[in-house]
Amino acid sequence: MKFSSLAIAVAVSALMSSAAFSETLKLSHQWSEGDVRHQVAQMVADDVAAAGVDLQIQIFPNQTLFKAREQYTPLSRGQLDMTVLPLSYAGGQQPAYNLTLMPGLVKNHDHGNRLSHSPFMDEVQKIMAGDDVITLVHGYLAGGFGSNKGCITKPADVAGISIRAAGKSFEQMLAGAGASISSMASSEIYPALQTGVLDATNTSSESFVSYRLYEQLKCYTPAGEYALWFMYQPLLMNKTTFEALNKAQQDALMAASAKAEAFYLEQAKLGDEVASKAFSDAGVEIAQMTEADFNAWRDLAKTTSYPAFVAETPDGQRLLDLALSVE
Repeated sequence: MKFSSLAIAVAVSALMSSAAFSETLKLSHQWSEGDVRHQVAQMVADDVAAAGVDLQIQIFPNQTLFKAREQYTPLSRGQLDMTVLPLSYAGGQQPAYNLTLMPGLVKNHDHGNRLSHSPFMDEVQKIMAGDDVITLVHGYLAGGFGSNKGCITKPADVAGISIRAAGKSFEQMLAGAGASISSMASSEIYPALQTGVLDATNTSSESFVSYRLYEQLKCYTPAGEYALWFMYQPLLMNKTTFEALNKAQQDALMAASAKAEAFYLEQAKLGDEVASKAFSDAGVEIAQMTEADFNAWRDLAKTTSYPAFVAETPDGQRLLDLALSVE
C-alpha cells in the first residue's frame, strides 16, 4: 500500500505535535517501595497517568538518583522535578525549616494536619517559593521513645541515661533534661542498644519497626493521643516546572495530590498503630504520654531548643510563635 508524501508528512507532524505536549517528570526519594512515602508518590504518579493529560512521573526510589540529604538543592535548581523529603534536611540552607522537626510543636496527627494548613505553613511556603519550590502533598510522620531503663513519658525519665535523639533540637532538649546524648544513624541504634552503648532512643515509628528495635527494648512509648516527635515530610515540586505545565496537567497533579494527602494522613496514623502492636506482640511494656507529660516536654523545649532556634534563625521568634499558636 502506497502513501503520498503529504499523508506521511501529516502523520509525522501529528506524532511530533503529540510528543511536544507529552511531559515526563523525575521524582527522587530515599525510601523503599514498601514505605508509605513511596506509596504517596506512586499514588500521585498513577492518578496523573490515568488522567490522560500527557503527563508521566518517573520515580527513582532508594536514593538511586540523588542521596537522601542532597535532593533539595537540585530540586530548587530545576535539575530534579519532584521529591518526598523531610524538610528539616534542608535546614542548613533555610534555618526556618528546622521548625518542622521541633519538639512540642505537634501533639498528634490531626494537630499536624492543622499546622500544615495554617498561617505558619503559609510562611514556610513563602520561603520555599524563594527557592523555586512548592508543596504538593503535606504530611507529618510521628515517633516515640524506647528504653531499657524504665518507661519514658516525661522529662524526669531521661535523667542520667544514654539516649539517641532524632535531630539537633531534640538533642538540646534531652540534654536539658539531664540525658547523655549519643548521635548516630537509625541503622546503628540496634547494635548500640545490644552492646549497652545506648539505654534508650527516640526515633520514628517506622524505624522502630523496620530495625526490629522491639528485640532490644523493655518499654516503648508510641505516638498516641500525645506524642513528642513529629517530622514534616512533604511531596515537593520545582515551582518553575509546575508553572510550565498546561492547565489540564496542573489540575490533574493537584487532584492527585489532594487524594494522596488524605491517604498519607490515614496511613501515618496506621503506622503508629502497627508499631505499637509489634512491640506489644513482642512482650514489650507499652507506656502512654499524657497531656501533662507533653506540656512538661514543651516547657523544657521553651528553655532549650526554642531559644537556640530563635538565635540561629532570621525572623525565628515570629515563626515559632505562629507555629505555637496553632491548637
